[in-house]
Amino acid sequence: MARIIAGTHKGRRLTAVPTDATRPTSDRVKESLFSRLEGYDALEEAVVVDLYAGSGALGFEALSRGARSLEAVDKAEAAVKTLRRNAEPFHAAGAEISVHKADALKYLAARTGPAIELLFLDPPYQFGDAELLKVLTAAVGQLHEAATVVIEREKRSGRPSMPEGLEIFSEKSYGGTHVWLAEPTGEAPPR
Repeated sequence: MARIIAGTHKGRRLTAVPTDATRPTSDRVKESLFSRLEGYDALEEAVVVDLYAGSGALGFEALSRGARSLEAVDKAEAAVKTLRRNAEPFHAAGAEISVHKADALKYLAARTGPAIELLFLDPPYQFGDAELLKVLTAAVGQLHEAATVVIEREKRSGRPSMPEGLEIFSEKSYGGTHVWLAEPTGEAPPR
């Protein structure tokens, strides 16, 4: 069972998605990733979108550490039910959370919210590079100029291709998991 590592909800346990189709981010990876994000000042009052959210562990960790809002997106019914359950204590504490049952690409195409300041993408292992590139391309026009994009994939998936307007600035391996951090280049195509 995942837990919140730090912040206002430190120690809160999160219900796991009752399926083998999702893989939770380990506490070791979360600890390192969020230390890096705090160092980049990417969390405080951030508008966060968590695509392929699963249980929502990354998005809820961001909320606990000071993010302003969270849009949690997953197309699997089991994940959406789990997200809603895990969101309840955060809602009760006044957090701004919305849970969406949607395909990531379709969600981004229809999204009208404020510019995304922190975007998590932790797609399923079988998700190909071409599919990821389409999602990243759709996201570019939604990103704040100072946004941070976090891509978590299986290490052997290889470095993801980046669309025009987005570039990787940091990466790190944790066993079989690899995390890339990307940011807008300032040359994003118009929406």
